[in-house]
Amino acid sequence: MRDLSNVARGRWGEQRAARHLERAGLEIIDRNWRSPERYVGGELDLIACVDDLVVFCEVKARKRSGFGGAASAVDDRKQQQIRQLAESWLRLNGERFERVRFDVVAIDGLELAHLEAAF
Repeated sequence: MRDLSNVARGRWGEQRAARHLERAGLEIIDRNWRSPERYVGGELDLIACVDDLVVFCEVKARKRSGFGGAASAVDDRKQQQIRQLAESWLRLNGERFERVRFDVVAIDGLELAHLEAAF
C-alpha cells in the first residue's frame, strides 16, 4: 500500500517546481508524461521550454534533508530512465527544439534547489 502522504508531497513538490520554473521564464508544456512506447517505462515529471530549448525536469521532494538530500535520489539508473523517456518524447514532440537540458528540482523540507543541467 502506498503512503498517501508521500503521494501528496510529490504532487505538492511538482506544483511548487512548476511555479518556480515559470517564474524563471520557462513554459510548462507537459506534466507526468508517460511514453506510449511499450519498452520505455516511467514518467517525466515536468517538461518545459523557452525558445528552442526543451527542459526535462525531475522533481524530488523529501520531508527533511537526509543523507545527500532529495537530489541524491536522481542516481545513474534514474538518469538513464529519464534520458530514455526524453528520447521517446522528442521522437513524438521534439521537432521545434534544437537544444535539450536535464534539470532537477530538489525540495528538502521547504527548501527548494534548482539544479540546471544536472546531468
